[in-house]
Amino acid sequence: MEKKADDNPLVSGSSSEDFTEWRDILSKTVAGDPSCSRPLDNFKNTFRMSKKCFDYICSLVKDHMMAKTHFAFSNGKPMSLYDQVALALTRLASGNSLISIGDIFGAHHSTVSQITWRFVEGIEEKGLHHLQWPSSEQEMTKIKQKFEKIRGLPNCCGAIETTHITMLLTSSDQESETWLDQKQSHSMILQAIVGPDMRMLSVVTGWPGKMSDSSVLRNSNFFKLCENGRKLSGQKIRISNETELGEYIIGGSGFPLLPWLLTPYQGKELSENEAEFNKRLLTTHSVSQKALMRLKDVWRMIHGEMWRPDKHKLPRFILVCCILHNIVIEMDGLDELLLSAQQQHDPGYRQQICESVDEAGLVVRDKLCMYFSG
Repeated sequence: MEKKADDNPLVSGSSSEDFTEWRDILSKTVAGDPSCSRPLDNFKNTFRMSKKCFDYICSLVKDHMMAKTHFAFSNGKPMSLYDQVALALTRLASGNSLISIGDIFGAHHSTVSQITWRFVEGIEEKGLHHLQWPSSEQEMTKIKQKFEKIRGLPNCCGAIETTHITMLLTSSDQESETWLDQKQSHSMILQAIVGPDMRMLSVVTGWPGKMSDSSVLRNSNFFKLCENGRKLSGQKIRISNETELGEYIIGGSGFPLLPWLLTPYQGKELSENEAEFNKRLLTTHSVSQKALMRLKDVWRMIHGEMWRPDKHKLPRFILVCCILHNIVIEMDGLDELLLSAQQQHDPGYRQQICESVDEAGLVVRDKLCMYFSG
């Protein structure tokens, strides 16, 4: 039996007091995470964050979202800030269509679109400080210490990884060929440098999925800053009487070997020391893969194939999902049980091999390998 809009608490204007009542109904309507192996409270199951975190996000976007157009439900009742943020988060976290979200909330699909975009603008404006490269030596020292605790890599500042955000484009789209990748899917690249707690420290997005990991990196501002000595140029440490080690990040085999970017040894006949080095590096690097798994698992709008997205707006949606990813980790921590149930972040894509090797990078990697061998 179909309910009338007025009978559904989701479509009545709500305040902070009665917000709790209708979000319980929403939690039963929006599909939860099937991999979750322990009970979560209804709020966290719906929005993938605590009520405290939700309230903080509301405080970030309040001025931007309430300053202009005032939105209303289909029955004419005005939407509160809580309603609008809940709608936008549901859109980003569920990946459901504008029409589906509109049906859940009792709002027109154009209203869903406008509110979600207003929310994206608000997070960009007020939340960008949650996604930035460490600005102090003290902050970077904590990151290095946490990385070293994983498998002993000293002076490591981040782990870099790439994933594809897939799109469903029609043949009538004149730019569809541009976005075809190695899997013959249409996709956009997200390349992230991740800290030891799975927070994003720097992201690049907007490039077509056909581009290699190395090409995306070389076209980034981060690459230029590192090459010019304006990033990863902090304190060096002494790992032996004769050897100093500068700051660096680590990456997989799809990235070039550079003095500030260390990658695994390649080849089938590796020495025992080289194989051990690879194990240490790849185990440490896995934090970046887990971070992208979590990002796509929580913010499902960028998980599956998006139907004909606006390719000019999509990078901003991706960025906001990364900012929200960091905010949730900062305020709620990580749910290891949810993480353990996840699979690959980029299924179906072959491991890339980059043969670009900088001689100075070879020297740094060999010195670090010798350090581990004793």
